[in-house]
Amino acid sequence: MSSSGHVTHPVRPAPLFLGSERGSALLTIRLGALVENFRLCAISSVISVAGVVKADAYGLGAAPIARALADAGCDTFFVARLEEGIAVRPFVPQARIFVLDGILSENVEHFLVHRLTPVLNSLDEISVWSQAAALRRTTLDAAVHFDTGMNRLGLPPNELAVLSTEAAKRLAGINPVLMMSHLACSDDPASKMNSEQLQRFRAGLAMLPPAPASVSASGGILLGKDYAFDLVRPGIALYGGNPHPATPNPFRTVVQLTGRILQVRRVDKGESVGYGATFRTARPSTLATVALGYADGLMRAIGNKGSGAIGGVRVPVAGRVSMDLITLDVTEIPSAEPGTEVEFIGDTISLEEAARSAGTANYEILTGLGSRFPRHYVSAP
Repeated sequence: MSSSGHVTHPVRPAPLFLGSERGSALLTIRLGALVENFRLCAISSVISVAGVVKADAYGLGAAPIARALADAGCDTFFVARLEEGIAVRPFVPQARIFVLDGILSENVEHFLVHRLTPVLNSLDEISVWSQAAALRRTTLDAAVHFDTGMNRLGLPPNELAVLSTEAAKRLAGINPVLMMSHLACSDDPASKMNSEQLQRFRAGLAMLPPAPASVSASGGILLGKDYAFDLVRPGIALYGGNPHPATPNPFRTVVQLTGRILQVRRVDKGESVGYGATFRTARPSTLATVALGYADGLMRAIGNKGSGAIGGVRVPVAGRVSMDLITLDVTEIPSAEPGTEVEFIGDTISLEEAARSAGTANYEILTGLGSRFPRHYVSAP
């Protein structure tokens, strides 16, 4: 946001298409699988499912993702930033959009104009929203977020205690449409932190005016109905990631990242590959160079550790990942040639495998995808 108060919209540069090819690399997003994952998150018919589309829908394109979810019946969305809410609003004109970052006094008008619902994270934010309601002589919807152990955003215990004793005064002009918190260890079903936070959440709800409640994002959904309450907020699960990496993934693959081989060469035993000569061939080998690199979101950490896949067969990364290129050992794939498609995320190389190779989380893999390659949306699951 500029100092003048105007909101600027981030713009993803449009890929340039040349010739009949879509380009050397392509990110395919299966909207049909996205919708199936959305429906899978509905633990029961009485529980609502919201779509988390922050960070440009985890890097996949908030506009087409939000439209597909809305067409499937999703009427509630979560974003992190005010700017994200403003950008998404035209594509889901009838939906409720919660903004997780909360509210600042200078942003009140933007929330009202774009019909965005703030998640109030502190007594100060509650005061800002209450004053806005009083000034306009109206009642304004909001979510109230209280902390249960994450110690990130949300009312801390001392502020929750104040709110519980002064709710009528503090929430004057505010209609709490959601009481919410966030689990810290929901990716680990065995963590004691989950049950501790669940107890704290129930205790907090008992201190506040009655309202729909939500504590579960993707990982919490898989913890069972005790954690479901009235609304669940899947993010990574919608996009095909596994919220519980130690167990089989119940969600469909949504994302497929592919690149094309630019060049194939045969080298003798003992030849080096890439910057720093960190890889040397242990046998006469065939190497393929693919038009993808860390500028496209392939992390340098997968050098000498990660894999691509050709026709469902894994092939190892040879050497370091460059800015625009990556080299694979395709000795076992005699059909590999310039133009052959290589998968780096998809049906063979899962998000979780890509994340393990890079020593990171599936969230970072998705949100780190670059903007040079086109995003191709398909309806098939």
